[in-house]
Amino acid sequence: MSILDLVTEDCIKVPLESTRKNDLLHEMIDLLKEAGKISDPDAIYQVVRAREDQGSTGLGEGIAIPHAKTDAVTDITLAIGISPQGIDFESLDGEDAKVFFMILAPPDKSGLHIEALSEVARLTRSAAFMRTLIHSETPAEVVELFQE
Repeated sequence: MSILDLVTEDCIKVPLESTRKNDLLHEMIDLLKEAGKISDPDAIYQVVRAREDQGSTGLGEGIAIPHAKTDAVTDITLAIGISPQGIDFESLDGEDAKVFFMILAPPDKSGLHIEALSEVARLTRSAAFMRTLIHSETPAEVVELFQE
């Protein structure tokens, strides 16, 4: 499995409308619902929020990866959101997050969940990739960036 297999225009929101963490979580979950990737947004919100309560998934340097394992999905699922103005996500470095990768996986696919988290972490280490991603204006531009 490659992260590229999960990156689809219908699961990308540019720019995000939210200005607060909880609103962002709802916005990304709604995006997945509209794309037909999930059917129970409330259950998803509860597990993602519970994971955030254990410790923020705001990694720093403008990146957050809210994620959870849940029976509410049947396969690994990814949503990407970009907020050029940034959102306080309680990141480790105290800076606002601008790029969000929401990763959901069923409990029996822990290996794929960890692979996806690792691949996102690897991609986001590139400052040039992140600068280009933050300045993307459409979901198509985001997909194209990942394909390169």
